[in-house]
Amino acid sequence: MEIIRGLHNLSPQKQACVATIGNFDGVHSGHQHILAQLAQKATEALVPSLVIIFEPQPQEFFVPQRAPARLTRFRDKAEVIADCGIDKLLVIHFNTAFSQLSADDFVQQILVDKLRICYLQVGDDFQFGKQRQGNFSLLQERGKQLGFEVESTPTFAIADKRVSSTRIRQALMAGDMELTRQLLKRPYWMSGHVQHGAKLGRTIGFPTANIPLHRETPAVSGVFAVRLWGKDLGICKDSLVQDSNNTDLLDDDKQGLDGIANIGYRPTVDGKKGLLEVHLFNFSGDLYGNLVHVDFLHKIRNEMKFSSFELLKEQIKNDVIMAKAYFDRP
Repeated sequence: MEIIRGLHNLSPQKQACVATIGNFDGVHSGHQHILAQLAQKATEALVPSLVIIFEPQPQEFFVPQRAPARLTRFRDKAEVIADCGIDKLLVIHFNTAFSQLSADDFVQQILVDKLRICYLQVGDDFQFGKQRQGNFSLLQERGKQLGFEVESTPTFAIADKRVSSTRIRQALMAGDMELTRQLLKRPYWMSGHVQHGAKLGRTIGFPTANIPLHRETPAVSGVFAVRLWGKDLGICKDSLVQDSNNTDLLDDDKQGLDGIANIGYRPTVDGKKGLLEVHLFNFSGDLYGNLVHVDFLHKIRNEMKFSSFELLKEQIKNDVIMAKAYFDRP
């Protein structure tokens, strides 16, 4: 998949394309349904498929203090979008100048002049342009005038409820990893490079791979049974998106490395930055510098502050027992 970072790197396209616009936070099952339809439309029209996203997301720009925790970092989002068969990803830098662009100028200058869109799929509640003056009706009108088709994205539901990023955040906060897995059509996961830490885990018998979160507020926190993957380790999934006909959404194979993880701010040591710490059960190699992918499979407990390392050590022993019991289940 080609990634175009910023409008300044976007030259007028020589070929028409089909496109969709959105945040795609989490790239959940509803998003995947949209992207599959877009990829099919591109195949039928013999043109590339394009996804347009914004960095930062508009709510993060306008009201950062009220913006929800992201489900996925940009790199992870792009990886899943590519896995859905999309040809191009346009990342528009959302700044003051862009926020002042009128809806008509966005349509003419970007969608038509630069992208040559022939088909656009967006939600019927989509709003855009300066002071959110553009909406689905305006897009339909401009589409008729300028020669592109506009369709609304279908509602995608599981258990008679609409799939949304908000619903996934609620499931994560409740520790319901099974529902989260169903809504995402894959386990909830994070990726990052393993870095050196304070190595405190070694002193109590539980060495960890430390992965900085690079985000203000993680969408999930606590202690989890996890499975770790890594291309450099020779263990990686063929696809991050499961087949829609696969009704068994539990572990799709057993080739990853099983372990236990704590994600949060490590209150026992007065941690200031969010960190993902993974202790692997059957691995003794060097992970430093490796890009790893961690699936969160089962929540064991919330993050806690202990009055001593000895109490923390005893709790981790119990956590490991519970995590291994999860992996040993029938």
